[in-house]
Amino acid sequence: MFRSLKYTWRPDRQDLETFRLVKFFTLTGFIVIALFTAFLTLFVADRLQEMALKKSEDYASLLAANLNHQVFQQFVLPAAIRFQGRIQISEPTQYELLDTVVRNTIHGFHVQQVNIYDQRGDLAYSTDPIELGRNYLSVPEVKMSLENGERNVRLVVPKYMLLNLFFQFHKEKFLKTFNPLRLESLEIRLTPELGPVIGVFEITQDISHDMIEIGKFQLMLIATLVALMGLLFMVLRQIVKKAESILERRQEEQKELQAQLELAERLAALGEMVAGVAHEIRNPLGIISSTAELLRKRLEHSEGDSRLAQIIEEEVNRLNQTVTEFLDFARPREPNLQTCDVEGVLERSLEFLRPEIDRHNIFLNRQYNRNGHPLLVDPDLLYRAFLNILINAIQAMPQGGQLTVTTDPGPQGKGARIVIQDTGEGITSENAKKIFNPFFTTKDQGSGLGLSIVKGIIESHQGQITIESNFGKGAKVSIVLPEMEA
Repeated sequence: MFRSLKYTWRPDRQDLETFRLVKFFTLTGFIVIALFTAFLTLFVADRLQEMALKKSEDYASLLAANLNHQVFQQFVLPAAIRFQGRIQISEPTQYELLDTVVRNTIHGFHVQQVNIYDQRGDLAYSTDPIELGRNYLSVPEVKMSLENGERNVRLVVPKYMLLNLFFQFHKEKFLKTFNPLRLESLEIRLTPELGPVIGVFEITQDISHDMIEIGKFQLMLIATLVALMGLLFMVLRQIVKKAESILERRQEEQKELQAQLELAERLAALGEMVAGVAHEIRNPLGIISSTAELLRKRLEHSEGDSRLAQIIEEEVNRLNQTVTEFLDFARPREPNLQTCDVEGVLERSLEFLRPEIDRHNIFLNRQYNRNGHPLLVDPDLLYRAFLNILINAIQAMPQGGQLTVTTDPGPQGKGARIVIQDTGEGITSENAKKIFNPFFTTKDQGSGLGLSIVKGIIESHQGQITIESNFGKGAKVSIVLPEMEA
């Protein structure tokens, strides 16, 4: 029964370390990917904002060029002719004329406000006439546009869109462009030639709607990436957990096989010792048995002395049976495979135990479903195995009960499945773990080798045996025998 384990299983620590390393790099890789994705998202969001602002700046630049041309053509020239070269925007008539030109030019455009500063930096005109005449030369954009004739931009919104979204989402956002107001050539050209700077346009655009749409898109992008990263994390987590559980189960199986091997090695050594001891005991037992039988025959006329000789003979036979069990355990017999009916072997065992079954008032329920289909087995070994299991079932029901014996085809219709179930005392969960251990028994008498020998017999047929039990509710022994080749 120890020959099936011929090699040593060792827990693969290298696999465990490799898995831990893969787990570490998986988590690290996920963190790196998450950080890179976050950086890429912010970069794309910032780039998107820059593109939107550049578009608004170009739009304002075109509007400023058109406004410059309209103001020069429809206000500066007519005012110079009408007022004899004296242009004074503060005068109501000129202010109204300029206001008409400006409003007609920006009509239909998304312009919040237009301011015009003169050469001194004073606010000469505004679509929202507040604090006209105030000097704004201290404003850097106004000063640079007057001195260098350069276009300047001021964004009245946080630099980074994320700050804009989370802290000033409800506020209006404006883009202010400062464009120099120049004199134009009077000659008709496809591209007007610009002259000296005579003032500054300040065009204020309300870009709140554009910024909100960009912000929504950015939030949607971030939410999508977060969701994808979360999904990726969950997938990686499940893969790692699955791999970890597989590795743990594999390690447990290795530990169990290692424990079985160590037990088998110990039992093999014990078996050799038991075989030697049993052999040495059997020879004296034979002599004692024959001597007791001879003594009993000589003392047949003396009732008391004859009874003592009979007791010696009975105890010798019981001891000889125990020695036989030790030998069967230590040196299991190889099965002599023959084609036979498993149900017939079961029936022979039941008929042998019929007196005991009747004496304990046990109701026998047979459910044979293999219809005599032959199987390649050793009938003598199976007979001993069935007999041992049935005796245990009968002993578990001293006050009577029901014994059910069922046979069915095995898995996928091959082999056989035998189930022996009783309604006796059952087995505790603690004892169920040790039920097949050699020398383990809950009875006052017996060697504790019966079920261990049964397990060896079934495994020698490449079969499996399992016991299910609830303490106080009986036990069920299931045996599966495969199809074997001669």
